[in-house]
Amino acid sequence: MVKTLYVGNIPWALKEDDLITAFAQHGEVLNCRIITDNRTGRSKGYGFVEVPEGEADKMIEAMNGVGLDGREIIVNEAKPREEH
Repeated sequence: MVKTLYVGNIPWALKEDDLITAFAQHGEVLNCRIITDNRTGRSKGYGFVEVPEGEADKMIEAMNGVGLDGREIIVNEAKPREEH
């Protein structure tokens, strides 16, 4: 099973590869995406990292509050997407 982690307060200039590298130090990263504004293409400052279910708690504990490019990121389990 796969768990999706919400990652908030991401520095604007951080790329997906940078986020993968940071999380990969603590376990396997299956997928990563930083959410961008459709109009400008600029990062919205949050994203999602998919990890194996057995590693999710370890990743949250290791990465929550870590400084990346001068900003402390927020990491927790992603909530299911609400339907509109």
